[in-house]
Amino acid sequence: MITLHHSPNTRSVGTLSLLEELGAPYDLHVMDMKAGENRQPAYLAINPMGKVPAIQDGEALVTEQGAVFLHLADRFPQAGLAPAIGDPLRGPFLRWLFFYGSSFEPAVVDKALKRDPAPAAMSPYGDYDTVIETLRAQLAKGPWLLGKTFSAADILWGVSLSWTMMFGIVPKLPEFTAYADRVNARPGVQRARAKDAELAAAQDAARKD
Repeated sequence: MITLHHSPNTRSVGTLSLLEELGAPYDLHVMDMKAGENRQPAYLAINPMGKVPAIQDGEALVTEQGAVFLHLADRFPQAGLAPAIGDPLRGPFLRWLFFYGSSFEPAVVDKALKRDPAPAAMSPYGDYDTVIETLRAQLAKGPWLLGKTFSAADILWGVSLSWTMMFGIVPKLPEFTAYADRVNARPGVQRARAKDAELAAAQDAARKD
């Protein structure tokens, strides 16, 4: 059984969406990050960064979003959300899965905080505009990052683009909005969003008591 350490309205919504799309059995350990529960010793013993998502799969503890997605997609191969080793799409799948954390997230965080990137020789992503154009050009080939093949990488990116466009740190380009709409129309993603909204509402109500 997979245990997902989750907080509503955070990055871990993507992992919740992936679990639903995989049809995987899982339990939720829900925390209220606004109340600082992720900074308590019990959770810091699981992830010293105090971040979500983190998953426990038997004795295996996995943190870091790209690693979580890869572990789960490979763990449930019957869902077909990760090209197998030896498949020509395996390399592109890994590329886009890890481009997210190594280039996209640092770029959008700098953008949101209005920070200049590090010098090109030191920056993990080069520059924001190139990151955005690289992603746009790939999605223009559509409908998914791997062409006609839907994968776990699309859940990661589709959920993230929805959030980052909503907050105005990624432009609402036609390729991005259409892609996010396709991902958000997936049944598993819709179930995850509904669950997350219920959890968020319950936490909001509890804080008012």
